Amino acid sequence: MSVERGFDQAAPPPTAALPRKLADILRPELASLAAEIVEEIRATIPAYARPLDGPYGKSIRAGVEYAITLFVAQIADPTVSKEQSHEVHHRLGQNEMREGRSLDTLQSAYRVGARVSWRRIMRVGRRSGLSSAVMSQLADAMLAFMDELASVALDGYLEAKARTAGALDTWRRKLLHLILETPPASPKAIAELAQLIGWPVPSDATPVAICPASGVAPARRHAGLDADVLAELDTPDPKLVVPGELSGPRLAALQVALPDCRLAIGPCVPLASVADSLRWARNSLQLAERGVLAVRPVLRAEEHLATLLVNSDTGLVGTLRHRLFAPLAEMTGKQQERLLETLRAWLDSQGNVVEIAERLGVHPQTVRYRMRQLQATFGESLKDPAARFEMELALRAGAAPLPLRYPVSELLPSPRSGGSRPQWTSQQP
Repeated sequence: MSVERGFDQAAPPPTAALPRKLADILRPELASLAAEIVEEIRATIPAYARPLDGPYGKSIRAGVEYAITLFVAQIADPTVSKEQSHEVHHRLGQNEMREGRSLDTLQSAYRVGARVSWRRIMRVGRRSGLSSAVMSQLADAMLAFMDELASVALDGYLEAKARTAGALDTWRRKLLHLILETPPASPKAIAELAQLIGWPVPSDATPVAICPASGVAPARRHAGLDADVLAELDTPDPKLVVPGELSGPRLAALQVALPDCRLAIGPCVPLASVADSLRWARNSLQLAERGVLAVRPVLRAEEHLATLLVNSDTGLVGTLRHRLFAPLAEMTGKQQERLLETLRAWLDSQGNVVEIAERLGVHPQTVRYRMRQLQATFGESLKDPAARFEMELALRAGAAPLPLRYPVSELLPSPRSGGSRPQWTSQQP
């Protein structure tokens, strides 16, 4: 369904081929024809039988008058603008919905208008001696014109319907889902649905993943949220999208509207990338639950991109961790933790013993002792830049590795044996 109205379209109107002198013949009929159409609509459609003295009646009459005036004007000048008439009929469709009438009633009114208009045109044609060929062209042009205006009114009707309280929430959810589709939905589809609900399409947007502290999802839509915020709150993975950057005042408003909720904010990205940004925000919440990130009321994913990247494949990280730290398998959990803590500090400090001691809160001599243990355990790997890089990745990925079931002698078979390395697994508690 398209809600775009093609004002002043390049394609010529159906009246383009009609003799322009017809405009002079039809113009004197306009005033009486408008009155006849309005009376016929009132007489044949019960929903329009009430008096038309107020603003509503004026809009009905204006719609009829603009329609027949534009039709004749297009005969005289096929390039005449349709914009004003289209605007009137678009508003007419909106008003019909707000008045509580059905689509069938609206379409019936246009059919009555077409029938009365054609009846008048036939009388004028016979009186003026118009040929059958011209009358046939005139009939085609008039019917096509009425269909066009009915379509414009239909768009207005559907737009007003979409903006009712219940329907608006449904359409807003559909728009949110469309923005979060993978692969991305077409910009045209997003623009059409956004226009239907009156949502200005931004170039960039910021998604927010929500974690209710109580475990209970927030209400379907919180009244405290700004009108331009697209939200889906009553699901297992509540989320929202804010147009543009999430400023400080905006964030404060979200926290007020969603108390007792942790918020993970994705980076502000082009609309086509919002689904990826929301995934990063959701992953930030998961890493906080696992203890990899600090648990805070607000997490900003863009501050933890490297951690998100390293933890993007937990199975792969686990395999890397087991491979790198297999030499620690014969040690106790406490020994593993102490050496890995020292290794992380050594990597971060580029081997500066004094800085390592300050980081760990121990004496430099203790650091030297532990470093001799690391050297004895990992050997030449500590001199290999690639190995050091992998170790740092594994250490930054989160929790320390669990003790391994197999002793080092079994995990690292002798090169002479040519045997394959056995599978290692975590010890069962």
